[in-house]
Amino acid sequence: MPQDVQTSPDAMASLGVLEKATLQYEVEQFLYHEAALLDDRRFAEWFALIADDIHYWMPIRRTVTVDNLDREFTTADGMAYFDDDKADLGMRVEKLQAPSAWAENPPSRTRHLVANVRLLEVKGAEVALEAAIHVFRSRLNDKIDHWIGKRRDRLRRIDGGFQIFERHIFLDQTVVLSTNFSSLF
Repeated sequence: MPQDVQTSPDAMASLGVLEKATLQYEVEQFLYHEAALLDDRRFAEWFALIADDIHYWMPIRRTVTVDNLDREFTTADGMAYFDDDKADLGMRVEKLQAPSAWAENPPSRTRHLVANVRLLEVKGAEVALEAAIHVFRSRLNDKIDHWIGKRRDRLRRIDGGFQIFERHIFLDQTVVLSTNFSSLF
């Protein structure tokens, strides 16, 4: 399991109520905008929200007994569905836009739902958050995928907006029945 972010209730105690509410609103609006870009297949605009030092990671989840819950997810040095940097994400975006990408021609229809956004930590220009996600994908006429879980994101303020410099995705399912993972989370 990756290193946990500080989640104590006083993690943002230095911020006033109005500052917390404003930051919560700004972060949520950023996440909703990002989801809309993905759903509208505006991948170049989405890619502009990605920081040069991004770590985009989705570990594999295993079914384990209660006494082994610390081994439920693979570790950062182990196998993962995604362990991408900016160059890797750039290649994925190019492939999604290429007419020769058989996995996305015709393109999938997606809906990215983001909920239960919790700000965990603020350090200078950086914000750590956790959010529940549901990514729905409809492919061709009869292929349906649902990926449900949570994301732990770290955002950095850049020029009045945010960039994502860390995204860790934790799916709830242990067996992924999808034919491919050509969608972005």
